[in-house]
Order: sequence, then C-alpha cells, then structure tokens
Amino acid sequence: MAVAIAEAPFHVLAVDDSLPDRKLIERLLKTSSFQVTTVDSGTKALEFLGLHGEDASFSIHADHLDVEVNVNLIITDYCMPGMTGYDLLKKIKESSSLRDIPVVIMSSENIPSRINRCLEEGANEFFLKPVRLSDMSKLKPHIMKSRCKEHYHQEEDDLLSNSDSNTSSNPTNNSSSDTISTSNPTNYSSNPTDNSSGDSSSARKRKAADDEILPKTSRPRHS
Repeated sequence: MAVAIAEAPFHVLAVDDSLPDRKLIERLLKTSSFQVTTVDSGTKALEFLGLHGEDASFSIHADHLDVEVNVNLIITDYCMPGMTGYDLLKKIKESSSLRDIPVVIMSSENIPSRINRCLEEGANEFFLKPVRLSDMSKLKPHIMKSRCKEHYHQEEDDLLSNSDSNTSSNPTNNSSSDTISTSNPTNYSSNPTDNSSGDSSSARKRKAADDEILPKTSRPRHS
C-alpha cells in the first residue's frame, strides 16, 4: 500500500517595520500553507539570510527554524527606516548565493516610477497595500520557477565536475600503459643470449659430423 509523503511547505521571509502589517502578511501566508519567518528590518533580513557575520541578537518569529536556513521567497515592504525594501532587493540580487530567490515588494504608495525601478532591479512582483489573500496565489509560480532554475544550475555543476574528474584520471591510465610497453624490451633482450647458445651447439654438431666423414690420416712409419 502506497503511503503519500507530504512535501515540506515553502518558506517565506516577510520583512516589514510595521507590526500590524507584519502580522497581516504572516496570517495571509500561513492561511496559504506557507512556512513564515518575519523580521522588522532589511538589516535583520540579511543577517537571517547569512549575509552579515555579526551576532544575530534579535527576535525572529518563525514556524520552524532549522540549522540550515532555506528561504524560498522574500516579501518586503518598500518604505522602511535605515535599509529600504529597494536596498534589500539590490543586496539580494548582488549575492551569488541568494540572487535566484524571488523577491516581492509591498508598498502603500502607487508610484509607477518606484514600481518600475524595483521590477527592473529584479523584483518578481509589486503588491499594493493592504495585501490581500488573492495576492498569495501569485507567489507559488515564482517559487516553482526559481526551483527549476536551481535544478538546472545544479545539473550543469554536476556535468562540469564529472568532466573535470574524467579528464584528470586519463594521465594515470596512460602512464600505466607506458609502463607495460617499456617492459617488453626486457623480454626481447633475452633472445640474443638464447640464439648465441643455439649457434654454438650447432657448430659443435657440424664439427663432429665432419670428423666422422673425413678419412683419418695415418702418420708414415720410419724404418
């Protein structure tokens, strides 16, 4: 009997300095079956993602925190003190390890130039506040697309590593064949010794045969 194994929920990092807005987005995400971690600033978001080495002495509200943090999507407010949502977006896209994570920007201000700037920088969506439950359905396609891209990059890395390992193993095989080839002259060098002993034996046989065929000469007697 087959047992269905439930997949782990997608993990979303929500960033907003407003507590009511943070609670709202957390509730909407959980209702849509996402695992949620919330932080109140862009700096704390970067620390949670591992881009800052300093001690993360701040409060993180997460459903489950594993040793290895795996974030599938980041949703952040645009207007925040210190680091804005746009600044956070740029930091993420500049990181080679995080740039494939989808980023969604939220804002209560409908400013086309701001929206276009975020989308050009790499944002996947721009939501106007208040965020609605219907907006949550737009998140999963971006996560699935990002996962396909990750699998593609992983396959490329595996092919390159296999190619490098095969190339490095070839010189060893060639050297072993060279070793086998160099052993042959030793076998051939023993042949001249065997031939010389055979030639001397034949010479002795011919000499004996000649002695039998030729008549023996006697010395003349002296009177």
